[in-house]
Amino acid sequence: MQTFSSPTVTGNLIPAGPPTWVVTFALFLFAGFTQASEKPLQVFVLVGQSNMQGHADVRTFPHMAADSTTEPLLRQMISPDGEPVVCENVWISSLSNTGEKTGRLTTGFGASESKIGPELMFGITMQQRLDQPILIIKRAWGGKSLNTDFRPPSAGSYEFPKSQLDRLAKKGKDIQEVKALKVAATGVYYAKTVEHVRDVLNDIQRVYPDYDADQGYELAGLVWFQGWNDMVDLGTYPNRKATDGYRQYSELLALLISDLRRDLATPRLPVVVGVMGVGGPTERYLPSQRRIKTFHQNFRDAMAAVAGQPAFQGNVVNVFTEECWDSELSGLRIRESEVTKNANQEAKQKQLDRNALRALKGEMLSAEFTDDELSTLRTGVSNAEYHYLGSAKIMASIGKAFADAMPESSSN
Repeated sequence: MQTFSSPTVTGNLIPAGPPTWVVTFALFLFAGFTQASEKPLQVFVLVGQSNMQGHADVRTFPHMAADSTTEPLLRQMISPDGEPVVCENVWISSLSNTGEKTGRLTTGFGASESKIGPELMFGITMQQRLDQPILIIKRAWGGKSLNTDFRPPSAGSYEFPKSQLDRLAKKGKDIQEVKALKVAATGVYYAKTVEHVRDVLNDIQRVYPDYDADQGYELAGLVWFQGWNDMVDLGTYPNRKATDGYRQYSELLALLISDLRRDLATPRLPVVVGVMGVGGPTERYLPSQRRIKTFHQNFRDAMAAVAGQPAFQGNVVNVFTEECWDSELSGLRIRESEVTKNANQEAKQKQLDRNALRALKGEMLSAEFTDDELSTLRTGVSNAEYHYLGSAKIMASIGKAFADAMPESSSN
């Protein structure tokens, strides 16, 4: 960040003639400019499970170039020499099950060194919006639920639905042991999140070496991107096909926001909720997806409902990640899965070995797809559907949407 020192004013530099108001007005303008250039460091917290971690491999970057809506994003993510961009004024501390990684924002802050999550395009977009140094604190783990792992303190203990206990008993499970394990797991990742944010804020220079403590910081926003494990948890949400089947998720998310604001001492912390959108808009689901359509939509409605609560008006907003879904890529993946299924069935009937199965699948893919379609599959997909296909095109679009939606920070 560029800084400005106070000017040296002497009789030789300022003629005696100008009226006093001229000098006063000039100093007023300069003081205002200096103050604006020394705004508190803007800190954003990104929290969630595997999709916040990010499973989009960098090898899928080229796929973004084929779409006029994401090609401009790609140009921001790649430097002129073709390498991933390194943000000069965006620093990040990312902590997950693989440990903490810190430094200037670039690729590799996803689930592995070769992957990205929403953080990359979020940071790039937010830097353009604020034009000042930014610190991102990211806390994400795969396979974690809100009902247990991230359960906020004010929610109290987990309550087992009777249907869940009955099912566990039929399986011969020790109910007391199951309950004890649940107690031990409850709220662990909520506590880890708060602890990590506090640790980073207590020693910002460890992550962002040029931080000026006199400048201070402002906790300017939080993004919550989680949900898959709750959505598919039939034990916790046995009535998920009912319109209010995920009502408990809405209640827990509201408590999570309130508890995080309290524990991070930011009562009006702006929050963006990344509403689950795997599969795209449910009205476009294919007949083969009819089985999951209802509870997918019910869960999305439950996530989105929180922003409409009176206490959260204006400072909690939704991003419907279904709008970032790549339907063309998804359609190709569905067709590929069908070919794989047929190849496996034929190989089993003919008792083919692994090499023969691979050859058979290659032949069937060549018959089903054009060369361009196969190329799109190879460059666009790097993971499963529930990880947004491991698509940089999808993940970058989500990251930008999070940044664009972030409400302006207000008085704490």
